[in-house]
Amino acid sequence: MKKKQLEIMLEKLEGFSNPSFQREQYATPARVAAEMLFLAYLRQDLGTVCDLGCGTGLLAIGAALMGAKSIGVEIDPEALAIAKCNAEKLGADVDFIRGDVHSLVLKGIDTVIMNPPFGAQKASAGDRAFLLKATEIAGTVYSLHHQGSEGFIRRFVEPCIVEEIYRIPFPLKRCFEFHSMDVKTIEVELYRITC
Repeated sequence: MKKKQLEIMLEKLEGFSNPSFQREQYATPARVAAEMLFLAYLRQDLGTVCDLGCGTGLLAIGAALMGAKSIGVEIDPEALAIAKCNAEKLGADVDFIRGDVHSLVLKGIDTVIMNPPFGAQKASAGDRAFLLKATEIAGTVYSLHHQGSEGFIRRFVEPCIVEEIYRIPFPLKRCFEFHSMDVKTIEVELYRITC
């Protein structure tokens, strides 16, 4: 499958019906998801893949479509129900688990691919718990973060190592009342971390 084909397939999926401001539930754009998954594919990192905080399942479903054994973990039951419907729509085999990243126990994970909450909202726990769990359960992590996070990420994941950083435009669609634009493009950084 080509990257553009994957992007087109992922664009068909349903997003959050009632996104949570506190949980920072912003949908990962299909183009960004396809970019992340193809980077992982090119580095042969798509064995057993887990998407922590999978939301409506975009990354977990995309990994499955690329041939990975895919697991999606999400605490929000409404988002998880949408994720299951999305996987069924595309015929993707994904094992979805309702769980909290803090108490999650998983073994046999090769790679975590995730778009965690950035911690931009005061009520959000941010990306720390997700990074801790990801580096605990997998040998390789692909994770999206705010631009300018490099120093923090490098220190936080030690003794794991940031191998690569990619800067990616992230079109953020209006989903909350306080958003003033229909689409605002922010720059994010995709980190490839090895443990």
